[in-house]
Amino acid sequence: MTTFDVMFYVFAAWTLASAAIMVFARNIIYNAIGLLFTLIGVAGLYVMLGADFLAATQMLIYVGGILVLLLFGVMLSQRFTGLEMRTGTLRMWPALLVCAGVAAIMIRLIMSNPWQVTTTAEMAPTVKNLGILLMTDYLIPFEIVSVLLLAALVGAAFIARREAR
Repeated sequence: MTTFDVMFYVFAAWTLASAAIMVFARNIIYNAIGLLFTLIGVAGLYVMLGADFLAATQMLIYVGGILVLLLFGVMLSQRFTGLEMRTGTLRMWPALLVCAGVAAIMIRLIMSNPWQVTTTAEMAPTVKNLGILLMTDYLIPFEIVSVLLLAALVGAAFIARREAR
């Protein structure tokens, strides 16, 4: 077993353990911390797979933006309302049964599929290839999406300004 294999199993175990904490914890802050470590573990798996752009996007958008916003929202709403937010597990046995069925199907599919394995020497940096594709073949769709996002941002600012009055 190589160091790469060991690190992959470490990241996979880290991701699964933190996902279990995220799902089964009763305190919403513990759920958010579990989500934080799950997203970091997934970013680590992306790095191991050679998808450096996906790993950076995962860290910047999900961990750096959405999760911080979620944590601030939870912490601020607890302070103003005075309510302690706790999650309750309802119908845990049917959910475990469905999860076990889905896991069995996924394991069956994983074991029956002949996977094509590439060596690390064949992998190329994804950021360079994505940049070339975005600035050549997909330039028009990229610009359309950027104009659409700009219009959504201006619309959101306009609605927020009108409601503030």
